[in-house]
Amino acid sequence: MRHGSRRGQGRAGRVARLFLAPLVAALLLGAGPGDPGDPGDPGGSGETVSLDGDRPGERLDVTLTRVVDPAGAAAPAPGADRLVAVGLRLENTGTVPYEDSPAPAAHLLDTEGRLFTGLGGATDAGPALPGTVTLAPGRSAAGFVLFRVPERARPAAVQFALDAGRGDAIAQWSLP
Repeated sequence: MRHGSRRGQGRAGRVARLFLAPLVAALLLGAGPGDPGDPGDPGGSGETVSLDGDRPGERLDVTLTRVVDPAGAAAPAPGADRLVAVGLRLENTGTVPYEDSPAPAAHLLDTEGRLFTGLGGATDAGPALPGTVTLAPGRSAAGFVLFRVPERARPAAVQFALDAGRGDAIAQWSLP
């Protein structure tokens, strides 16, 4: 399942999205993937969602390419958080340069409705997206964004929004 939508403009729309997105995801998505201790799953949907930015000519195609859970070399200690890596491909399909920070633009929702914001950093899953991505029209970048989640959290969806996650347009992919 994928979604691309326009959210309400301004602070009220962003605040509503931050509080309502986890609840809506939990209600609509139901159960998430199997045992989070399973080795990396290539569970990326491969679906591309186009997002229009606030500036004229700003457009980004975002593809969920892979989900690796857990993303660390070793299983976390009992009760400790674990890392989940989400692979994304970003392609500037607009007519103006795109510059943004992909880690805070990405969110992971779990089956309990909790929202986790992406982190920068290296992962065993593959190359990380840089802290800031600058893409000329027609150019693309790919890499992983990390999430630190509780040991028993079951990822249910991935979201991505422009403007470091504060954009009005949001892409969402349900996880198996």
